[in-house]
Amino acid sequence: MSTRIAFLKGHGTENDFVIVPDPENVIDLPPAAVAALCDRRAGIGGDGLLHVVRSAAHPEARHMAAEAEWFMDYRNGDGSVAEMCGNGVRVFARYLQHAGYVAEGDTAVATRGGVKTVHVAKNGDVTVGMGKALLPGGEVTVSVGERSWPARNVNMGNPHAVAFVDDLAHAGDLFTPPPFTPASAYPDGVNVEFVVDRGPGHVALRVHERGSGETRSCGTGACAVAVAAARRDNADPAVTGTPATYTVDVPGGRLVITERADGEIEMTGPAVIVAEGEIDAEWLEDARR
Repeated sequence: MSTRIAFLKGHGTENDFVIVPDPENVIDLPPAAVAALCDRRAGIGGDGLLHVVRSAAHPEARHMAAEAEWFMDYRNGDGSVAEMCGNGVRVFARYLQHAGYVAEGDTAVATRGGVKTVHVAKNGDVTVGMGKALLPGGEVTVSVGERSWPARNVNMGNPHAVAFVDDLAHAGDLFTPPPFTPASAYPDGVNVEFVVDRGPGHVALRVHERGSGETRSCGTGACAVAVAAARRDNADPAVTGTPATYTVDVPGGRLVITERADGEIEMTGPAVIVAEGEIDAEWLEDARR
């Protein structure tokens, strides 16, 4: 048995990931091991982990194997499972290209949030078809210290609460999850985006990602913000019949989000592979305990 396991490191607008190629799904990655790998001091470091598995080899993805050969088994930095990660999908697709599994152009990636269509461009950008947003009803409020704001409940395959604020500093340190009410709105926790306007069709955000804390970028969060902004600005594409495009600045860069009249959302931004190496198998075995 090999004593070392391959890994890569990548990021999308500085939302960074440990990438573990495992086509046949033979590497055991319990939450403790994922958290150890994502630890920035004792491990490799990352906001999350991209476990690269063939769909046919994973019990959660076999039903999608006919549509997408590869499954993004995504984990948050604390080891918990997540339904979807927009920046992660872009980096995942960049890895598939880097490894020679796919070429430039269109490919499909299976996720717990469904099959996503991805386009890898020559200039380094990756565009992801993020599907349609769901807008659950009911009022939601998020708080930081003594401040509270109404928030738009947006589901992009994972849950988001989008609050428009006057100053991004009002979001606080975002180390801990911002409180929200009612608790029934997000029984499994939520990603919270705090948003300010930069100009027409241009916003900036800070985000607390469920299971990871504040991150430099959140792709599904940027999509949720664009959806919420379009409704606030009376630019809902389903009503106007015209696509709504927002430039979304995140701490780690810039994403461009377009929602079409049919509700389909596309996200475009960079995805970079920065390093590759090997994990010591004995260290990983200890981390599993």
